[in-house]
Amino acid sequence: MSEHPLSSAKSTSIAILVAGAFFMENLDGTIIATALPQIGRSFHVNPVDLNIGMTAYLLMLAVFIPISGWFADRFGARTVFVSAIVVFTLSSILCGLSGGLLQFTAARVMQGIGGAMMVPVGRLVVLRTTEKHNLIHSITYITWPGLVAPVVGPPVGGFITTYASWHWIFFLNVPLGVLAAALAAFWIPNSREDHVKPFDWLGFVLCGSGCVAFMYGLELIGRQNTPWRAASVFLGVGSVLGILAILHFRRAPAPIIDLISLKMKTFAITIGGGSLFRIAISVSPFLLPLMFQVGFGLNAFQSGILMLGLFAGNLGMKTVTTPVLRRFGFRSVLIVNGILTALLMLGCAVLTPHTPRIVVLAVLFVNGLCRSMQFTSLSTIAFADIPKSQLSSATSFSSMVTQLSMGTGVAAGAIALRFAALLNRNPSGTPSVADFHVAFILVSILTLLAVIDCFTLEPQAGAEVSGHRVSYT
Repeated sequence: MSEHPLSSAKSTSIAILVAGAFFMENLDGTIIATALPQIGRSFHVNPVDLNIGMTAYLLMLAVFIPISGWFADRFGARTVFVSAIVVFTLSSILCGLSGGLLQFTAARVMQGIGGAMMVPVGRLVVLRTTEKHNLIHSITYITWPGLVAPVVGPPVGGFITTYASWHWIFFLNVPLGVLAAALAAFWIPNSREDHVKPFDWLGFVLCGSGCVAFMYGLELIGRQNTPWRAASVFLGVGSVLGILAILHFRRAPAPIIDLISLKMKTFAITIGGGSLFRIAISVSPFLLPLMFQVGFGLNAFQSGILMLGLFAGNLGMKTVTTPVLRRFGFRSVLIVNGILTALLMLGCAVLTPHTPRIVVLAVLFVNGLCRSMQFTSLSTIAFADIPKSQLSSATSFSSMVTQLSMGTGVAAGAIALRFAALLNRNPSGTPSVADFHVAFILVSILTLLAVIDCFTLEPQAGAEVSGHRVSYT
């Protein structure tokens, strides 16, 4: 297996390339939200029926992410990554050329498969080609798509739909995909395992079907008129299949997801408390635009301008993440910054239609700074202690859990709003400002709960990656 770390400049170039591919994958999960009415008119169907296009994409991500690591070990990281970009780009063309709902859904399924292979394999490439002391720098690049894409996706989709056509939402992926595939073929080494374990078909079926059922149940909860019985059935079936998958992974001689990575505390906290945090931060891009438009009475453009504060904060933290972690270490940063993030979530609960816009922007900007720091720290420490031989399985496991937790965010926001309406005795069905305030209080509590796991870390946890040195007196 050839997986020698590359020079700092080369590994940074690869990280930026992988980040660009991730951005395409994350953006296409949310960008079509504002284009649904126009696509519906083109297909002569109700825009609500087009939710299947979004759902199919997310479901394919959930199904195929777990097997991406095995494919990278078997066929080589470069082969799989470039193939995934090609599949994603071709399916984008098919999405833009679709003339009906069936064709569109089939193209989105194909696009989801390509996206599922890009995410963990791209992260695996970065982990294998980067020295540990440069890992924070590289991980910083590949984490920003998960933070930025949900924020910029809807307004970008609305702009393209308004001033061009919904088809260009997908056609814009073509030049980006061609460039990314060419650079990947030239830059990325085709590392693979010398001895590949047999494919775990039972684990794939249990894990894939469990993820599909659970993700579809979450999608049902997010609908306006939630079919609670059906949602409960899918969530229940998904949970049972997930438990069976875990039991299988613990006993199988060569599981597709090796749970041994959970013995590493630095990895385990990103699955436990890290999942709670990802759920909490995924709520913001859902709740904030709704609060600004439904609660404050702003239009979509005004709401989008305010959301740029969150976007700017996400990007602004990138230059200081490495020195902060080197100075204070992962444990201190995750605890203090996690508490600050919870307080800033609580700060969103005191915003009103009369709050000066500059204050709203300031709150969102600082919120974006803290979200970015926490997200990057969790993504980096996850692989600080993972042996090279377990990287492919650990990246698949981490990517699957990340996808599930980020997808849970929208459902969590919808549930928080419904619970808030009950507490405030608001039967109208239209959320009030008070409902949004209660929802953000609940989200801040969830963010605070996510920090508890970080207290179990040792002070020197991830020191080889962060460069932080603990002095004992």
